Order: sequence, then C-alpha cells, then structure tokens
Amino acid sequence: MVPVSTPPQRPPLAPVQDDQPPEPNAVSMETSDEAEMPLPSSPQTFYLGGLFALAFLAALYVASAIVLPVVLAFVLKLLLQPAVRLLERMRFPRAVGALVAILLVTGTIVGAVAALSIPAATWAERLPQGIPRLEAHLVVLKGPIQAVQKVIEQTEQAANASGPKGATIAVRRDLGLTSALFAGTRSILDGLFTTILVLYFLMVSGDLFLRRMVEILPKFSDKRQAVDISQQIEEDISAYLVTITAMNAAVGVATATVMYLCGLGDPLLWGATAFLLNYIPILGPLFGIGIFLLAGMLSFDSLWWALLPPALYLGIHLVEGETLTPMLLARRFTLNPVLVILSLVFWFWMWGVPGAILAVPMLAILKIVCDRVRPLKVLGHFLEGS
Repeated sequence: MVPVSTPPQRPPLAPVQDDQPPEPNAVSMETSDEAEMPLPSSPQTFYLGGLFALAFLAALYVASAIVLPVVLAFVLKLLLQPAVRLLERMRFPRAVGALVAILLVTGTIVGAVAALSIPAATWAERLPQGIPRLEAHLVVLKGPIQAVQKVIEQTEQAANASGPKGATIAVRRDLGLTSALFAGTRSILDGLFTTILVLYFLMVSGDLFLRRMVEILPKFSDKRQAVDISQQIEEDISAYLVTITAMNAAVGVATATVMYLCGLGDPLLWGATAFLLNYIPILGPLFGIGIFLLAGMLSFDSLWWALLPPALYLGIHLVEGETLTPMLLARRFTLNPVLVILSLVFWFWMWGVPGAILAVPMLAILKIVCDRVRPLKVLGHFLEGS
C-alpha cells in the first residue's frame, strides 16, 4: 500500500460578520475606481476602434438612402411618443393613436406646403425683376467685385498659356430640367414613404426592442443599464424636441408679426421660413439673415430700410437662441459648442439638410450613451460643455 500523508492542519478562519462595516480604505478605493474614466492602454484598441469608426461612417454614407429615413423615423418617434401615450390614456389603441399622430403631422406638412407654394412662387417671379434694384443696393461692392473678377481672368489666361496645347473634347450628358426635377422628387418621396412606414411600426411596437434586449442580456446590472440608457434617451431627446419645436413656433409667430409690421408682406411665408430654419442651430439663422436681407433689398428702395428685416430677425433669434432656449435646456443638455458646429458641418456633408437637423439630437444621444458606459466615459466627458 502507498502511504498517504495527511495535510497539515490549518487554524480555523475567523467568521466574518455581515454587518461589519467595510474599511475606509476599501470604500475610498471603490469610489475612486467608479469615478475613474479609464483610457484604453493598448494601441491595438485605438487602431481597431478607428477602423471600426471609419467603416461605420462609410456605411452610413453609402447607405444613406436607407439609413437616413430610419434615423429620422426614430427621432420623430421620440417627438410623437408623448402624443401617442396621451391618446392611449384616452382609451385609444396604440395602433390607432400612432396612425392619428402620423396623419396629423403629415396633414399639417401638406397643408403648409400648399399654403406656402403661392407666395413662394410670387417671390420667385419677382426675383428677375428686382435685379436692377439689387444692383443699385450693391453698387458699393461693384469696385471690389470687378477687381476680383479681373484677378480671376488673369489667372485663367496664365493657366491657359502655360498648359499643354491640344484639343479637348468634353462629353456631357444633359438630362434636362424636367428629368432632374423628377429624379429629385422621386428620391424625396421614396424617403418620406420609408420614414412614415418605419415610424408607424416603431410607434406601434412601443418598448418591444427594449424588452428583447433586456431578455438577452446576461447580467442584472446590464439589464438595468440598458433600461436606464433607453429611458434617459427618450426623456431627454423628447424634451429637447418638444422644447425646440415650441420655441421655433414662437420664433415663427414673432417673425411673421414683425415682417408684416415693417411692410415686407407675406407674413405666413416668412414665419414658416424662420420656423424651419431654426431647427438647424447657428447655420440656419445665418442662412435666414441672408434670405431676409435679399427680401428687404427686393422690396425697399432705401438700403437702410432694406436692412430692417434681417436686423429684426437677428434680434428675435438673439432673444430666443441666447436667452430662452438655453435657460429651458440647460439642465438636460450641456454640449461642447465647438463639437456642435463640427457635427453640423459633418452631418450636412453626409446627409444634407436632414443631417444638419439631426446633428444635435444624435450628438446628445451619443453623450447619454457614453456617460453610462464605463469604457466610453472619456468620450462623454469630452462632449460635455461648460
């Protein structure tokens, strides 16, 4: 038989009491560890993360015809969700409430376009007739413009003289104005149909995707984190969209009133223009100033009187954009203004005007997610404003 050696006897461990308070050093270490914003230490993490980001953005650009309507539907769902819940409290089924909300929004947009088409066409007809008046207002800039044109002509002549001689044959395929307009209208209608279809089923499904995600997550902490992120996104973005829409409506009413009082005419057109442009932060009001300056020059003979409409619009925007809206949204949104501008420029390049409108909500959603996912807390802190 093989002798078996018995292991040495160890002293019994002292029982640990459940109600014994943890040591202060352990508590401080846990607190500092939770407050820490970890940075990836491996270069491979940065490399793979950069490649994934580039591939993701390239996919968004290539598949914009599909991705943009889906993103727009998701944001509109956050805007219309309170109305659907209100209809549910009034004993309407969710499918009926979603259909009513979408029909109201669609009917409002169609009615506004129909009402604004006549004054917009009138101003488009007045534009060729008002060119002499524009030239009279811009006579001060005639000298600098001619100097710039002369420099451009000299540069072109020098380039043609130094370039290789030879015949250049250009093949141009002109589809015509009708074909271009038809193609643009068709793409817009396709995008609107996709957006409405996805929006309806998103509103009907409710919290279906959130429930499925909670079911497949393994840990209870992950389930709670997913619910917290979803609720925070819905609350903050819904509050942002509702507040911005209300403030834009107030800006539209104020703009329509002052344009009517100063004699510009067509207050409904100018109010709707101010309402829509105010959805694009910073860039929209700047574009609006140019529109109202052009309208003033076409309407008034005096240059100082023509400057009145853009000045009034700028004053309304300063009161709304620098005082009222920041005061209402300061508790929910503190985004870095430089990153807001970069986001506007980037998404306008990616998706055009819809991308510029969606830039701030998407940036806010990114910040909410980053603030609640520990490896992304550094990015969330970087997105935060002062």
